[in-house]
Amino acid sequence: MLEVNIQPLQVVQGHSPFKQLVNRYENDLIVAVGKGEPAAVMSEYGFKKVISIDQYALFFDNIDPLGPYKKWVTKMTLDNERTYSKEDIYSERVKSAFIVSDPVDWSRDIQVLCDILRCGGLPGREYSHQPPLYFASDDLEYQAAFPIERLGMGAFRITLESIFNRISYSPLKYTSYGKPNPTVFENARSILESLPLDCDPHTANGHGASRQPLDTLYMVGDNPVVDIKGACQAGRPWFSILTRTGVFKGKGNHEQFPADIVVDTVEEAVDYILKKECRNGS
Repeated sequence: MLEVNIQPLQVVQGHSPFKQLVNRYENDLIVAVGKGEPAAVMSEYGFKKVISIDQYALFFDNIDPLGPYKKWVTKMTLDNERTYSKEDIYSERVKSAFIVSDPVDWSRDIQVLCDILRCGGLPGREYSHQPPLYFASDDLEYQAAFPIERLGMGAFRITLESIFNRISYSPLKYTSYGKPNPTVFENARSILESLPLDCDPHTANGHGASRQPLDTLYMVGDNPVVDIKGACQAGRPWFSILTRTGVFKGKGNHEQFPADIVVDTVEEAVDYILKKECRNGS
């Protein structure tokens, strides 16, 4: 659409930091949760024994007490997933759970996750040490096609945490890699500064050379609580631009987490960046 060639190494997604955990869990059984094909995403990152919560739940009769009352038909894409035997699942502990994208069946996923986390990775067994839990995002709300905001992965985390803490002897332990966590911005900066110059087809003298440290990095977002707050916490060289294209629709700046500038559209944000950078480069 933009007629710009984007390479995979130039794209950073919410679950991209999960790559850093491959060495820790590469050969361990892990459960991936979320819409789409979360297990396929984790497999591409290098995790060798990953199973989606959709497939995992199928091995346990009656694990979802509301299952018989769910009349909707959901197409589960399990063709690309590794095949496991019932004996494997019953005997091997889940070493960690990853919330890769927004869960679809909240009631089932919360129930199954509570079983995994309370029982040390073996649902239905005695209570044991909680396996690690990771979230790719912690957005409470996000803007979709509906006129007002929709509940995001952060809302799912709050729900899971609230229930788990009421039924467990110890509070839920988890790690969230989503904004406004400063590690998200540190990771993005590291990736940007490590990109070879020849990622740009118009660069004549790249030859795999790395870029110099960047003077300014722009955070363009519509959610002050995660986008702008995160950029402000990360500090220099981040410059925050708040758009009125989603969660934020105010006339002025956001009172609690003000951005460096506020614009109406992403196009205006891009125009501002280009003009500013052209002035600085002239």
